[in-house]
Amino acid sequence: MITKQDEQIARLTFASVYPMYVAKVEKKGRTQTELNQVIEWLTGFKFIDLQKLIDEKVSFDVFFQRAALHPNAHLITGVICGYRVEDITNPLTQKVRYLDKLVDELAKGRKMEKILRK
Repeated sequence: MITKQDEQIARLTFASVYPMYVAKVEKKGRTQTELNQVIEWLTGFKFIDLQKLIDEKVSFDVFFQRAALHPNAHLITGVICGYRVEDITNPLTQKVRYLDKLVDELAKGRKMEKILRK
């Protein structure tokens, strides 16, 4: 079942959220380069790809349709926005929450080798 929240997440543009991710990690002493490394690990998108997606103003739905999700993404667990990411049933919402969780871990100072589950 797709909820209203799932629909809202699908319509959100990556371009509208990316600056918030950058601000969150930089406020905590991490860098945009580290953020991009985390996003690349999860999605396969290099910075140039991200910039094109931002310029296109793609929705999260399109963003994750084009992404090559890392095979270890399922190892991302824990609570983000009040939900356990491993229990989210909507595939797109789960992928967005995976990204949110990784950004959160980066901002909280977690070591990169722990964030990038191998």
